[in-house]
Amino acid sequence: MESADTCSLSIINERNETMLAIESLSVGQYGFIGNAFSFGLAVMASTTLFLWLMKSQVAPAYQMAITISGLVTAIAAYHYLQIMLSWDNAATVNTGQVLVTGEGFNRAYRYVDWLLTVPLLLIELILVMKLSNSETLSRSVKLGGAAALMIVLGYPGEVAESAGTRAIFWVLSMIPFLYIVRELVVGLKESISKQPDAVKGLIKGAAYLVIASWAFYPVVYLLPLLGISGGAAIVAVETGYTIADIVAKAVFGLLIFTIAMRKSVADAEEAAKQPKAAKQTI
Repeated sequence: MESADTCSLSIINERNETMLAIESLSVGQYGFIGNAFSFGLAVMASTTLFLWLMKSQVAPAYQMAITISGLVTAIAAYHYLQIMLSWDNAATVNTGQVLVTGEGFNRAYRYVDWLLTVPLLLIELILVMKLSNSETLSRSVKLGGAAALMIVLGYPGEVAESAGTRAIFWVLSMIPFLYIVRELVVGLKESISKQPDAVKGLIKGAAYLVIASWAFYPVVYLLPLLGISGGAAIVAVETGYTIADIVAKAVFGLLIFTIAMRKSVADAEEAAKQPKAAKQTI
């Protein structure tokens, strides 16, 4: 006879294998997720166009941050197109049922996207702060590297068929995540205090927006392990990730643009005061 522990593990594994099965979706749920992907694509593409077309409106010192912001949303738009196409190819609706085609839904697109965009999100925040070259390089490498490690550690759990494996890699990926949170809250505190008064609050808000939006990902990641299974689990995971992406990339990119605009104005006002100060000295 099987032991109680073996039976329990077997039940958990069986539930985990089916908790993200597309065939468990209703027709309405399947269409809802497809519409969410389409909305994500539209938001990312339109944000990219706005950022790149408006880049010339900020001072040259901040144009690289805007370029990277647009690059982040451009990469995301491309992957949302691929995600949407993969979703359409993975299943078909017939006689009121969602039937799988056998091609499978490629969840790796999200992780390829995050591996590219998540480090860039932190780098664009560092660039718009206009720190010294050495501090910019140091913080970009540390934060960007930690972000990449977080994504790499999360992927094995995302595609695992075992609930235990998913939980283990969730814990591992949270280690670099907590390091990033510490750096954004504590590590950048002194650098933020040196920013112009017009943008101190915005930069602090941008740092907290990163934390809040990124904190949503591990919560969504855990949903299948909290008793949410079948169609409800797929809707929660896929729409949850999409909402988090929109906030973390598009909304964050627009906030970076606002910061760059205000810093450009502040720099121009500071430059205008210098000749007057020089004349008074003479």
